[in-house]
Formats: sequence, structure tokens, C-alpha cells
Amino acid sequence: MVFEDNGKVIDYLLFFVGELMLMISLCGIVPFIVVKFIVGAPCVMMLLIRKWRRRHLAMDQNVEEFLQSNNNFLPIRYSYSYIKKITGNLKDKLGEGGYGSVFKGRLRSGREVAVKILKKGKANGRDFIGEVATIGRIHHVNVVGLIGFCFEGSKQALVYDFMHNGSLDKRIFSRGQVTTLDCNEVYRIALEVARGIEYLHRGCDMQILHFDIKPHNILLDRDFNPKISDFGLAKLYPTNHNTVSMTAARGTFGYMAPELVYGNLGGISYKADVYGFGKLLMEMASGRKNLDAEAEYSSRIYFPLWVHDRISEGLDVPGEQVSQEDGSLVKKMIIIALWCIQLNPSNRPSMYKVLEMLEGEVDDLRMPPKPLFCPAE
Repeated sequence: MVFEDNGKVIDYLLFFVGELMLMISLCGIVPFIVVKFIVGAPCVMMLLIRKWRRRHLAMDQNVEEFLQSNNNFLPIRYSYSYIKKITGNLKDKLGEGGYGSVFKGRLRSGREVAVKILKKGKANGRDFIGEVATIGRIHHVNVVGLIGFCFEGSKQALVYDFMHNGSLDKRIFSRGQVTTLDCNEVYRIALEVARGIEYLHRGCDMQILHFDIKPHNILLDRDFNPKISDFGLAKLYPTNHNTVSMTAARGTFGYMAPELVYGNLGGISYKADVYGFGKLLMEMASGRKNLDAEAEYSSRIYFPLWVHDRISEGLDVPGEQVSQEDGSLVKKMIIIALWCIQLNPSNRPSMYKVLEMLEGEVDDLRMPPKPLFCPAE
């Protein structure tokens, strides 16, 4: 309604400016160039504002039509005033990312939630629809639950289950700042994350590709059960599609599959998520970043290459005071991770095969070829 009233005002202003220009040019009060500068500039500005409003009205209308036509599976819709109320006027900030900030909140029922407020400049109707539509149809123990959402023009928010133990990166890269996870807990979390991704690929009526698997997007609940989160970059495709079309690369540097950058590696498929899981699994097994510019030796800067050489030479898997049992688990996770980050997508296993390898014995695994950075190598 506000947009409609503003549109009428702009129409009246444009009519007035047009009449004024006609009168001034006929009477010859001032030179035409002065009239063009004084009156023309505001006219252009009003035209641009009108165009901007029409574009956002169209976007809002598309989102509204989607929300109304898909209310059979969507979560609860909240007003923005209610969002501010349950978060104490956005008081308790949990974190901030490129697309918005996350605040802690509490529903009237007493249930704790995490509320993601999308940035106005980043709020995109298509991305909003994508995230609501994707998570709205997912019900899996290892995927974060979307409780509700808010859509009031540029005011957009997503309401999730609150994860008491935060994101996985704080646990595997903690350096003593928080309680770290032992080897068995890390292995269990890796197994459950793999199950969640496999469900996204094969367990839904539509194939869901996440495109941003990384430690920051794995959340841990009160009992340290992992939940895959942040579906802002996710895409839905029919399950019979082997490859998908992509107009631009998407993901996070360091976890992004090479085929998203190099077109000559083949089509983009679920193998992009396998690559991201491989990078994640390598960091979980080693407790360090894959790329470490501050490494003591230059050969250890890119950990996957260094550890591949070490295992291939029959040396022990690196680790501080690792027992024989834990060493076997770490070695298994590293070998599987090396398979997942193969440059050529066809050489990577499916997530179903990854689960088989994780649940199997380390002695049944064979070493993959040495991972490469790019096709030029």
C-alpha cells in the first residue's frame, strides 16, 4: 500500500514537471539549458526511483506468490515486530556473515532459537525463496530445522533451532580456547554429516546440492549432534539430472570444487558437495586448516599434499599422542578425504560410497592419486 501511494505521488510530480517545462520553454523566461539542468535532473531521479520501486514490487510479488502457493510445507510465518520481540530488539548477537547477522531469541513457548536477519543490501528474493523452499522440505536429524521466517519487503529473517555448541570450526580449530573433541567424537560427527549430505542428494524428492559444505556451516546441538546449515547457495534439481547448469561459481574459497571454476573438468553435479566434504573431513581429521601459510616447513603449507606423501611412504599419520586405535580412525578419514578432493569429479566417490568407506575398515582402503590444484598441473 505504501508503494502504491508513493507511485501516485511520483506520477503527479512527473505531470507537474512536464507542464512546468512546457510553460517555461514557451514563455522564454530562462534559457532552455538552464531549464534542462534545474528541472531535468529531478525528473531523471524520479524516473530512476520509480523504476527501482517497480523492480522491488515485482520481486516482492514473486516471493508472496511463492509463499502462498507453497504453504503446504512451509514453516511458520512471523511478523518483523514479533522477530524483534523474541530477540529482545536484536540484542544478543551470535555472529555475522556476508549475508546477515544471527541473533539468539526465545519463542513464547520458551523454545530457544537462532534468528538470521538478512542484510538489506544482500537480501535477494531468489536466494530467500531458495533457502525457505530448500529447508522447508527437509526433515533429517543431521540438517538444521527451519522453524519459521519473516518476509516484509526488505525485512527478511529466518528462524532456526538454536544450536548450543555453535559451529564445528570452533571445536576443531579451537587451539585450547574451547573444549575440543576427541577422535571418536570427530569420527562420529563426520559420519553423521556424511549421512546428512547423502540424504540431501538421494533422500528427497528433489536432489539438493548445498554448494557450501565447510566447518562453519556444521552446527552442533546440546549433545554435539551435527546439523548441516546455511542453504543460501543451495539448488534443487530433479534426481535424474546427472549434471546441472550454473551461471556463476558459488561457494567458499578453499572448499569450492574445481569444476565450479574450471569448465574443462566436466559438468557440475553432486560431486561438488563431495569435494567440500573432503576438505571438511581433512580438517576434522588433522585439526588444522588445509592451507596454512604459517606452517613450520614449506612442504606442510598445503596439508593434503604433505599427508598424502607421508601415508604413501608408510609413515605414521601425524598427531599428538595419538593411540593406535585413534591413529587408524585418523588415517581412514584422511584417505577418504583424499578420494573426495580428487581434481576430476568422476574420480570422486558418491556420498553413498563415502558412507561405506567410513563404516568399513581402514585396511580395505587403497590410496588415491595425489590431489592436484588445477588442470594445468
